Amino acid sequence: MGDLAREVAKRLPYLRRYARALTGAQESGDRYIRVCLEVLLKEPHRISIEGDIRLQLYSLFHEIWMPRPLGGDGTSSIVNLAPSAQRSVEAKLETLEPRQRQMLLLTSLEGFSIKHAAEILKLPLTAASDLLVRAWEHVNRQLATTVLVIEDEPIIALDIAGIVRDLGHSVVGIAASQSEAVAMARVKHPGLVLADIHLGEGGSGLSAVNEILKSVDVPVIFVTAYPERLLTGERPEPTYLVTKPFEPDTLKATIFQALSLAAVPAAEARAT
Repeated sequence: MGDLAREVAKRLPYLRRYARALTGAQESGDRYIRVCLEVLLKEPHRISIEGDIRLQLYSLFHEIWMPRPLGGDGTSSIVNLAPSAQRSVEAKLETLEPRQRQMLLLTSLEGFSIKHAAEILKLPLTAASDLLVRAWEHVNRQLATTVLVIEDEPIIALDIAGIVRDLGHSVVGIAASQSEAVAMARVKHPGLVLADIHLGEGGSGLSAVNEILKSVDVPVIFVTAYPERLLTGERPEPTYLVTKPFEPDTLKATIFQALSLAAVPAAEARAT
């Protein structure tokens, strides 16, 4: 069990990232992770040290996340850990249905091939491919928002801005320093912030975000080469985290997930 525990531990920060992106919150995502680990402790045979640990770990997570059949009557039961986020997104937004969202996040955020994502979700390859196509079609139809990019490397900043514009959003500013980012956010009130955590001599992107969130309620995606500095488990962690160097589809999927889940409380506020 020792070798298996070490191999699982290596991959756990990224499974936690995925769970948070799927549920939209650290607390609910980590709740699923705890149940996943409890199952593994009781049934260590669920993951073989000789096999692909990461693939098996994500598969086990989805056995907990997805509905389970209850017998011959065809009914099913969902493990009721964090239903509010999932039901709110499904009921109150014209957003991705759960399988599409999972397929998109597994391939784009987590970097699984379509074949491996299909295996995790226990789907035929053709069905998985179709889900992914429909997911991206839906993403491209999403309403545009305004985006603030906090990045001190000009080439990376332009790359991120280009991806944002390709999705139909508008870039209201590119800040290369902590003070510039805070000032832009106060004036522009962006609908989304994409931030590096280190800005060289310009200060801390993390500090800039913390300051921005005092006056602007906005979803934040951290884009960083040092994810381990945020995925420590010792303090509140960012829900959305993209590791440099990143694939464009990874950033696109994370932007969609952040905006779709952030729209839920906004819709509730308008209805009251």
